[in-house]
Amino acid sequence: MAASSSFDITSTIDFQEVDNALNQARKEVAQRYDFKGAKADVTLSEKDKTLTLVTDDEMKMNALWEIIQTRLVRRGVAIKNFKAPESEPAAGGTLRRVITIQQGIPIEAAREIVKFIKDKKLKKVQAAIQADQVRVSSPSKDELQDAMRVLREHDFGVALQFGNYR
Repeated sequence: MAASSSFDITSTIDFQEVDNALNQARKEVAQRYDFKGAKADVTLSEKDKTLTLVTDDEMKMNALWEIIQTRLVRRGVAIKNFKAPESEPAAGGTLRRVITIQQGIPIEAAREIVKFIKDKKLKKVQAAIQADQVRVSSPSKDELQDAMRVLREHDFGVALQFGNYR
């Protein structure tokens, strides 16, 4: 009987790294001339998996979001998992943008990954959805590595991490 090898495809966000990036962004905003005397608040809610930005106008909102994205990338956090909608009016003439943080692979993306693997017709490679991750298995480790390669080349709308390789 041939032993089957497998790996898991996940999409996780390290909230400690997000918090560190936000602290760096807050320091940069406090020192920037274009934000002097302006309101620029950043709030992270790990429980709700949201990031809330509040600023005076749309220009400052875009600048603040760009600063945060830069800091997240430098800390190694995938910004594909941050879904930023348009700004909405908030109290006191300010603007608010509530950015949702995608933790885990959404079911639509997981189905797309499974279909993509089946369409590639890799020999004996099987993919199964398990909660918010996808397990890919095959008797051949070479085929699994080919699967990883083709998955890295395709964009599914979320950042993919490969782990639990055995």
